[in-house]
Amino acid sequence: MTTLAVALAALGACGYAVGARLQHGAVQDAIGDDGLKVRSQVRLLRNQRWLLGLLALGSGALLHACALGLAPLSVVQPVGVLALPITVLLNARQQGIRTRDLNVHVVLSVLAATGGVAAFVFLAAGSATSTPVMPDDQLLATQLVAGTVLALGVVGLVTRSKIRCMAYAAGCAVAYGLVSLLVRALVQQFGSAPLLSINPLPLVVIVVAMAVGGWLLQHGYASGPPDLVVACLTVIDPLVAVGLGIGLLGEADAVDGATAIGELLCAVIACAGVFALARHHPDTQDRRVQATVTGDGDADVRRIRSDGSST
Repeated sequence: MTTLAVALAALGACGYAVGARLQHGAVQDAIGDDGLKVRSQVRLLRNQRWLLGLLALGSGALLHACALGLAPLSVVQPVGVLALPITVLLNARQQGIRTRDLNVHVVLSVLAATGGVAAFVFLAAGSATSTPVMPDDQLLATQLVAGTVLALGVVGLVTRSKIRCMAYAAGCAVAYGLVSLLVRALVQQFGSAPLLSINPLPLVVIVVAMAVGGWLLQHGYASGPPDLVVACLTVIDPLVAVGLGIGLLGEADAVDGATAIGELLCAVIACAGVFALARHHPDTQDRRVQATVTGDGDADVRRIRSDGSST
């Protein structure tokens, strides 16, 4: 069952990557220089490319939900990191960059993020155990995630450029990490209880978390490149889900010390890959070059004015 779950999660990652590329392009076209205002968001609902992206994301989410019903949360969730290299390749193709011409720092950053999570999956797959998701665990997880998402939203409001992009994407990722836990709770109820006796509260929280996460996701697309958004999603989302699985559900109670240290090291490497991607992404480098050119031009103007050669 674990093998099938990982395969379904990998297919879901492909859907995430395609959806991210489509929606990012639609958001960038729709907002122009006005920012992601309410009117712009309404226009997105009539944008065919954005809707196709939503369909791809929904298909990926459905496959991921099926995978969550077949294997532990801490095994399935990290597989979504495969969306990162796929998105990087799609974004490079969109910009006319050949694969062999990709910035070496970008490639190393993607390898660090992807490899760190992949190694984490390998370690978790051999030690994690499936556990029931109790109502008290769901409530505590919801409270922790709500506070974290609110804090990241505030960071996004008061910052700019790539920091804002990462804050909004991270908020989305944290919300989606909660969704994974609650989806697993619902799947467990479907398999063990009559349909009419199933608690609908997790479903309500899932809808709210998906809506909030989706709103933050669009703001992330509006603030930065798609592969940086996907990098935050595919690394932070599984780390949150795994953290909830380990801290609340006890999925790692049988994990020995050496394995736990290895998993922690993998998580650090994956996060470092995300920050490195933010630093070395071509869009970031382009802005630095433009700022340098603008600064040099301003310096030239100041020198001319100080020499008295212009009025």
